[in-house]
Amino acid sequence: MPPPKPGVIPLAPLKLGDILGGAFSAMGRYWKQLFGIGVAVYGGALVIVGAAALIAYSAVSDHLRHIVSLSAEEDPTSADVVPLGIGFSAVWLVAMIVFMASTAMMYATVPAILQEAVLGRPTTFGVIWRRAWARVPAVIGTVILSTLIAMIPMVLAMIGFVAIVIGATTLSHGSGIALWTSLGFLGALATAPLAAWLWVKFCLAPSAVVFEGQRPVAGLRRSSQLVRGDWWRVFGITLLAVLMAAVANYVVQIPFSFLGMFSGVLGGSTLSDDPNPASIVFAMSGYLVIMVLGQLIGQLVSTTFPPLVTGLLYIDRRIRTENLGPALAEAAATPPPPPYGTHY
Repeated sequence: MPPPKPGVIPLAPLKLGDILGGAFSAMGRYWKQLFGIGVAVYGGALVIVGAAALIAYSAVSDHLRHIVSLSAEEDPTSADVVPLGIGFSAVWLVAMIVFMASTAMMYATVPAILQEAVLGRPTTFGVIWRRAWARVPAVIGTVILSTLIAMIPMVLAMIGFVAIVIGATTLSHGSGIALWTSLGFLGALATAPLAAWLWVKFCLAPSAVVFEGQRPVAGLRRSSQLVRGDWWRVFGITLLAVLMAAVANYVVQIPFSFLGMFSGVLGGSTLSDDPNPASIVFAMSGYLVIMVLGQLIGQLVSTTFPPLVTGLLYIDRRIRTENLGPALAEAAATPPPPPYGTHY
């Protein structure tokens, strides 16, 4: 007798086809909530970054115009370069913050949708938004902690590499420098497997944070517990999902690249022989809009499909190790309490 399948997956240990098929089914059934939230958060992020860039440009436009007008023999002064550096750094910082928050929102949205998709229940944009938004701070903390932990081996190797290079520069012949530089590079390369092991060990933490309402550190411990004994399978399926998303992202970018090049050529033909920065930006506005749109669509693909697969891996590991299947089947047969549905 086949296992029950009230939603996008059978409530039994999942095969690779079940996980990938469940991810595609969830994208198809809940695309309004999934991509609606994605467009809202990433579109809002672009608006915020664009506004920050306009403010920064208005503040440093005189310095930028002065640098652009310099001849090849003249060097820019620090009075012009420093404000440009500060303005660029401020825009970069704003972009990092808003896109980190946007990505965390998507990481929280996917498990929130899977909570209903696995049970075969309908849901709304507002319900998913409220549920995901409530977990964004915990997801941000989880992502930052897991990233820092995975980077520790690489950082230590790079510190050792720099120390070796500095020591090698004191040698009197180039062959010694090349030898020690090669050893430092091999040391950095040797830490990559450890970083990958840590990354996979904690890759289920965002799902645990949303599904179970865990805090960041507890989510990391929960992920480590669930991945234990099945590291290679989790690694292989997660890597496959990332590669599939990367290929899809690349395919999506192709038509936008051609349209952007065509628009850029048309815009460039309208420029005068001595254009100012404002006219350059205006002429290239079509190219910029097209490329930003392509990046937005590609970002939606790369931040939805891998987390969907990871979320289903989380459910699979709980089905295999904690016999979650009967509890899910019972929950699927029970009407969800308003307004948020069932948590498990």
